[in-house]
Amino acid sequence: MTESPATKLVNGDECPRVKNGLKPERNGLEKSLHRCHERQPKHHCHPEEEEVHAASHGGLYSRPFIESFEETPMLVAVFTYMSYGILTIFGYLRDFLRHWKIERCNIAREKEEQKDFVPLYQDFENFYNRNIYMRIRDSWNRPLCSVPGAKMDLLEQATHDYNWTFHYTGRVMHDVINLGSYNYLGFADNTGPCADSAAEATMKYGVGVASTRQEIGNLDRHEEMEKLVAKFLGVESAMTFGMGFATNSMNIPALSGKGCLILSDELNHASLVLGARLSGSTIRVFKHNNMQSLEKLLREAIVHGQPRTHRPWKKILIVVEGIYSAVYATSMSPPVMEQIITSMKCIMGEDGTTMGCERVRQLAKNTVYFRKRLREMGFIIYGNEGSPVVPMMLYMPAKIGAFAREMLKRNIGVVGVGFPATPIIESRARFCISAAHTKEVLDSALSVINEVGDLLQLKYSRRKRQPSLARPFDDNVYEDIDD
Repeated sequence: MTESPATKLVNGDECPRVKNGLKPERNGLEKSLHRCHERQPKHHCHPEEEEVHAASHGGLYSRPFIESFEETPMLVAVFTYMSYGILTIFGYLRDFLRHWKIERCNIAREKEEQKDFVPLYQDFENFYNRNIYMRIRDSWNRPLCSVPGAKMDLLEQATHDYNWTFHYTGRVMHDVINLGSYNYLGFADNTGPCADSAAEATMKYGVGVASTRQEIGNLDRHEEMEKLVAKFLGVESAMTFGMGFATNSMNIPALSGKGCLILSDELNHASLVLGARLSGSTIRVFKHNNMQSLEKLLREAIVHGQPRTHRPWKKILIVVEGIYSAVYATSMSPPVMEQIITSMKCIMGEDGTTMGCERVRQLAKNTVYFRKRLREMGFIIYGNEGSPVVPMMLYMPAKIGAFAREMLKRNIGVVGVGFPATPIIESRARFCISAAHTKEVLDSALSVINEVGDLLQLKYSRRKRQPSLARPFDDNVYEDIDD
């Protein structure tokens, strides 16, 4: 096997080869992926850390690329598996009681005449939703009453049937610190240049074009936006489209998979075709709007089953459109385009100010500070050091809902993530840091996280903890951050 330059240092020394970029280590020790600077000698890397060396790309990064995390402590992993086991046992018990009408089941169910149809979801997915997700459902889907800025207003909701249904109390929770929105550079606001330009575009162009780019929906703002994107990426040209395309291409794989059959109209939209291909299902095409062609394929699928094994298909999904159009989607909304154009010009410095550069630097400072403080408190943190998405490990399923509820009681909104969105023993809180967060806001959030972490016993790290929660904002930490 020929060796790539990424496996050697400049001075000719080689890094030890490892399988899949990782090596086995004891529980609780630190794992890391470390991309050292190409001038850095080998002995500068910590001997207990895993190294992956790569040549720099045009001098884009002048700092090492470090991604490190602690492994799940063995005892925590055991208790987490036990938690899921107990939840599963009680879930089957409650399903038994629901089957015999001893316990009321509030989940939507199919009518008796629909029992012979292929179910939309697998049995385990329904089981998970009924017995595990339903316990912590109150931690999601909370309505906002404001823009998702550094702080937000939430509409309070309550439940009297253990999260099966919710009702609104009419009370608004004001000035909740927002640690869950993807507002990284702080442009999600109803004041400022982005909001002003979006309002002007709405008055001039309206809220939508109601046509495709190929027909009469191509505006001058579309052209400008694509030129700006191409310039930002350093490429000759770029093509942009709205996220409606993702609705079809991402939802079909959620409904169908390996061992399933998709019968698709030959003139289906490109997003439907892509979604069918991404699903991994077997695809058969019938003639456009031809019911005889569809019926023939459907009969053959039911009679013969899967190729070679002749087992019945897990699901048969028929995919057709209401309105056909061999183009992709309607044009992007003018105010949305203007928001993109204005924010990108700020980031690139083409607005004549340094606001964009300052926000990028502020985001980097906030990210490093927030991650550093969490580690000092004793939490296990995942992800790259420079990433504003900060996963803080919770591990046990019951602690997802408990953490989100306790934080909201203290006026801080957070997002919890668990199985199946993460590995079963890696449930976490996911903080999203923004340039709009001030030092005071971050310190307030960190103080609450520290308090709730002690309450719920979330400080799993085996590293030596450093005291002093109320320490000054250390600007020396950011001296190596480039402009």
